[in-house]
Amino acid sequence: QVQLVEFGGGLVQAGGSLRLSCTSSARTFSTYAMGWFRQAPGKEREFVAGISWNGAITHYTDSVKGRFTISRDNAKNTVYLLMNPLKPEDTAVYYCAAELAPMIADTQDIDYWGQGTQVTVSS
Repeated sequence: QVQLVEFGGGLVQAGGSLRLSCTSSARTFSTYAMGWFRQAPGKEREFVAGISWNGAITHYTDSVKGRFTISRDNAKNTVYLLMNPLKPEDTAVYYCAAELAPMIADTQDIDYWGQGTQVTVSS
């Protein structure tokens, strides 16, 4: 069983930044596409960013383009999400996800989910 553990959530002022990290227990981490999703209260879980198994391709939802950066370090079994600058509408629980596929682009076919980390952006 693969476990995904997120770190880096917290409370930050609008215009500030946070860097989320997600570490996987997978022995073949480099074979998984990785992604970040978020879910705000009363809303459905939303795709935020994805990165291909080798880090060559990234994709972002329109609302975070130019502000968020996803990256991965396969040697450390870790994927990151740098969020800068943050907006109040970014407030949500952020979930790390892994898929045994070349790329993640939506909530379908996700193989493993992290427990989530809360990001709260104050105005």
